Amino acid sequence: MTKSLDGVLTKKANTRETFTEQQIADLKACTDPDTGYLHFCNHFFSIQHPVEGKMLFKPFDYQERLLESYHNHRFNINMLPRQSGKTTTAAGYLLWYAMFHPDQTILIAAHKYTGAQEIMQRIRYGYELCPDFIRAGVVNYNKGSMEFENGSRIVSATTTGNTGRGMSISLLYCDEFAFVQPTIADEFWTSISPTLATGGRAIITSTPNSDEDTFAVIWKESQNKFDANGNEQKVGINGFHGFTAQWNEHPDRDEEWKTVELGRIGEERFRREYGCEFLVYDETLINSIKLSTMEGSDPLMNMGQTRWYDKIKDTENYVVALDPSMGTGGDYAAIQVFELPAYKQVAEWRHNETPIPAQIRILKDITSYLKQQSGDRDSHIYWSVENNAIGEAALIVIQDFGEENIPGLFISEPIRKGHVRKFRKGFNTTHGSKITACSRLKTMVENDQLKLTSKTLITELKNFVATGTSFRAKIGQTDDLISATLLALRMMSVLKDWDPRIYNTFTQAEGDEIIEPPMPIYVTGGLG
Repeated sequence: MTKSLDGVLTKKANTRETFTEQQIADLKACTDPDTGYLHFCNHFFSIQHPVEGKMLFKPFDYQERLLESYHNHRFNINMLPRQSGKTTTAAGYLLWYAMFHPDQTILIAAHKYTGAQEIMQRIRYGYELCPDFIRAGVVNYNKGSMEFENGSRIVSATTTGNTGRGMSISLLYCDEFAFVQPTIADEFWTSISPTLATGGRAIITSTPNSDEDTFAVIWKESQNKFDANGNEQKVGINGFHGFTAQWNEHPDRDEEWKTVELGRIGEERFRREYGCEFLVYDETLINSIKLSTMEGSDPLMNMGQTRWYDKIKDTENYVVALDPSMGTGGDYAAIQVFELPAYKQVAEWRHNETPIPAQIRILKDITSYLKQQSGDRDSHIYWSVENNAIGEAALIVIQDFGEENIPGLFISEPIRKGHVRKFRKGFNTTHGSKITACSRLKTMVENDQLKLTSKTLITELKNFVATGTSFRAKIGQTDDLISATLLALRMMSVLKDWDPRIYNTFTQAEGDEIIEPPMPIYVTGGLG
């Protein structure tokens, strides 16, 4: 034995050894192509139990099935409850794979740096406590990587778009892949897939998060096991074998444990972390359980880039809300159309490379279509724009275009008593007005009083999270359709004083007259 750079005992590479008959038998058992990993994990892989301390792994029944899935399928995706020993199970298998398979490169890609270090620490701990005759000699040994005398190595890294690029990967292990930032996860998977296609293996493990991230997509495809002829296969259409386990398969968890845990973390977190349901992990504006039930629908038709979800009725009112943008490839401009008093989303438009004059023309096209479908009547059409910085430019274009040339009535936010400012058409968004509109959106959606049909809008809501004292899209995501929806709700609040039908349904949907800020937001000084 020799000491590593970290001061721990390792086995020197290329050392001559003498083995007993029992040691030879154990080595043969570990190299068995069918069951070697089980013999190794049960007899030689040690773990540090939080209560019991140092002990042999001795996998539970579901962990043995997980190991079998690792071994018997080239591509694995595993959706497992929190604290189910998935990291420990993976550490044992990866160490065995490296020591008993020559010339392999194993890449561990973890959600965070600490996660990568945690996995490597468990591998290092298991290696250092292996009997000397089982251990492979090491050439290099540090916190982030291990290289063995047989030419195999284990490398750990944080998951980024460039992780693993240029490496010849034999086995990829992705830890908590559902929590990697979506844009990074997409970029990483796009870059790493060609490497795996040339013969590599993959193990993806996570507790679920969003139902639309890369992990969820791979998982759902792994569950689609029917080929073109309707024959059921062992793996999904993407070649992945999907494995999951229930929280009560852990021998230390029963109904009493569940009751205690439910009281501690609540139903939402329990269903997500232990029930393995695709509930959004972050503090979303809309309750994540509610979000999990919202699917949306495909448009009935497309008019240019405007998606229409329902037929127009000549007896109903319509609000058309435009949240403009510069149209230079950055933020999106968005338009939402809602039917009143049903509070049903009937159309939407979004684009980030449409200049402001063209945005106003699209607004006109939408209101013109509403008018056409209503027997050439436009008294029931109400439209407006957000008039903040970029909105100022939109107002100038509207003035040049001619407000009278856009069917319907251009409605604006009333000036409140005591406010001293020059009147400006449209709606000005402040911190207070946004929080009020967010609260109204939350109440109406969760009570099924606002009917959302757009899949894209629902996706935005799944990524619309609490940040500081407000709500906004997660990094790398968009919330422009939400902004247009919030504007539409503010328009409805004005219209309720004009139309008794809208007033009645809106106040019913609104609930209490005093709208509290959505949790966890606390706003001082009132809601404005």
